[in-house]
Amino acid sequence: MDFKLFKEMLKRIFFVLFTAAVIACHAAPKTQPVVEGVTNVKPDEQQQLVIKEVVNLIESYNYKKLEINDSISSLILDKYIKALDQGKNYFLASDIKEFEKYRFTLDDDFKNGDLSGPFFIYNVYAKRLNEYFSYSLAQIKNKYDFNQTDTYVYDREKMPWATSTTALNDTWKKRIKYELINLNLAGTAQAKNVETLTKRYQNLQSQTSKTNNQDVFQILMDAFTESIDPHTNYFNPVNAVAFNEDMSRSFEGIGARLQLENEVVKISEIIAGGPAFKDKQLSPGDRIIAVAQGDNGEFEDVVGWRLDATVSKIKGAKGTKVRLKVIPVGKEMSSKPVIISLVRDKVVLEETSAKKKVKTVTQNGKEYKMGIITLPAFYADFKAANAGDKNYKSTTRDVRKLIDSLKTFDKVDAIVMDLRGNGGGSLVEAISLTGLFIDKGPVVQVKDLRGKIEVDEDENTGVAWDGPFGVMVDRLSASASEIFAGAIQDYGRGIIMGSQTYGKGTVQSSIDLNKLVNPSMLQRVAGLITKNKTTGTAPSSTNAADINLGQINLTMAKFYRVAGSSTQHKGVTPDVVFPSLYPMDKIGEDTEPSALPWDVIPSSNFKAVANLTAVKPSLIKNSEQRIANSLDFKYLKQDIAELKKRDAEVSVTLNEAKLKAERDAQETKTLARVNELRTARGLPPIKKGEKNTKQDSFDFIEDESLHVMGDFMQQSGNYVMNLGLMPKNN
Repeated sequence: MDFKLFKEMLKRIFFVLFTAAVIACHAAPKTQPVVEGVTNVKPDEQQQLVIKEVVNLIESYNYKKLEINDSISSLILDKYIKALDQGKNYFLASDIKEFEKYRFTLDDDFKNGDLSGPFFIYNVYAKRLNEYFSYSLAQIKNKYDFNQTDTYVYDREKMPWATSTTALNDTWKKRIKYELINLNLAGTAQAKNVETLTKRYQNLQSQTSKTNNQDVFQILMDAFTESIDPHTNYFNPVNAVAFNEDMSRSFEGIGARLQLENEVVKISEIIAGGPAFKDKQLSPGDRIIAVAQGDNGEFEDVVGWRLDATVSKIKGAKGTKVRLKVIPVGKEMSSKPVIISLVRDKVVLEETSAKKKVKTVTQNGKEYKMGIITLPAFYADFKAANAGDKNYKSTTRDVRKLIDSLKTFDKVDAIVMDLRGNGGGSLVEAISLTGLFIDKGPVVQVKDLRGKIEVDEDENTGVAWDGPFGVMVDRLSASASEIFAGAIQDYGRGIIMGSQTYGKGTVQSSIDLNKLVNPSMLQRVAGLITKNKTTGTAPSSTNAADINLGQINLTMAKFYRVAGSSTQHKGVTPDVVFPSLYPMDKIGEDTEPSALPWDVIPSSNFKAVANLTAVKPSLIKNSEQRIANSLDFKYLKQDIAELKKRDAEVSVTLNEAKLKAERDAQETKTLARVNELRTARGLPPIKKGEKNTKQDSFDFIEDESLHVMGDFMQQSGNYVMNLGLMPKNN
């Protein structure tokens, strides 16, 4: 997007938001209805400010140029209720009827910063949740007849709302019975199963009780923004941090992944290269029971805390110290804890960065060395780059190093970029990455909400790889992946292989809401928070610096390929199409009701590297023949058909013998399939109960893609050579 336009928008946004916030500060909020029997969660002052700001942002700068009106209000209500209770397992018909009073008022309420309605709805949900968890706990110890022919309807989405608690109690009782049957079939004693299920529901009840207003607000904001378009998103402060860490592929902390198990935080993984990895005192399975800051800070007991609250205590700025009380793995919780002191540092998530591998493919008697670069996302550490860090992490920098290694040390004949499952990321990185494979030229066109078209180009002369090139995509390849694949296809620079991509062709701008609000307004909100605090555990006062309004990713433009076609809705259609692992009618932009439409604009002034039209028919024909004779693809097609069949099912039998017979038959079928595939690969069969080996994880999609590349290098050799697509060492 044009930087001057963006700055102009930010100035106008600031004026609109500041004016609206000042005016609305004097509006008297509605009294939130009280729900008996639960601790009522209430919105806070900064959330009331955020909702007004987001309304103004969307009305002024969303690409759709729409007004938040009664129609949008109705959509929000439906999405919010569905987000809370998609399976219709909690709310009663009488609850839904009561919620109807908010159907056409949420638009006006949001403009006034009034969140009382949605929070009331949540509190009713919390009450129902607690009721059914309590009921379920009472049912677990009942005696069940597992020989009956009754069924459990696990998917009630298309059914009417239950009219009575008795009706839903029956559903929950059957759910308990189903879960007990599952535990029985796992082979453990029934007494142990009762204990296991009791702990499960007690833990669910405990974690639900820890839900706070930030959680509720995030659910509401998701319903709100998804009613506008699928990719305008609000992130509360915690989620904003997670989003930006994912984008940069780094964070500052101790370098450990944590999970909650029975109210205790457990280390699930030590991240290579981080402080915990280098210190070697922590191990996976260790449990953290208390956290202290610095050398002299007091320990805070974190047993029973929410996971995100504990994580926020452990993470912190590079160079600062954190102390942990730890119960080592294998020790009883009553054991004396070990105190471990760590200095936080920047942790780089290498396992989610670009990686390479080399495979050899034999095609018609000739061997080809193929370099495969797996790219999970388009990432960049903009914070480090802006700070002048010469070693900042980015997709293009990482891939360039991998290409140099593939050329210099591995001496590959071709390179394949694996973008399967890559949901996108940085537009800047998509452009610069494309520049590694083409000389200077347009990469993507962007049309903003005013209709102005900007052509973003790779301005760097030269390429990192000029040999045969292919790109693997699937239904989960989206956004920046589609920009890259589309540019490679339009330039004729390589062969695109896989299934039709997701179709996300919209541009989002990340906006830190704190930067749009006058400091005096933040101070006023801080004063209101301090005034309204009622708990003794919170600090006595809140300052403006403590206020964090979160972040919004606002859809402000659309992507177009250099040839003029939008990637929105239709995505990128591969040159050589494989059957999709994912249901095309369930996943993709064209399945989103609020998605923007597909359209075209004039082509940019780009010069194609080659016209590969003449090569593609033979590539498609050869691939189709291999797929027709492939056991893996045969089973994939069977799985697709089976998935469609299961998708229509909404219930399961509660007859243990019948369910066991069904699962045994499926297990026998799966084992026969595994052994047939192993035999085809020259491997010995495995017996029932034996674990699959690494050889069973054969990536047949990747294998077929490499064979397509082999065909590409052999088809019309002189023709391809003249295009400059053959490697120098051939």
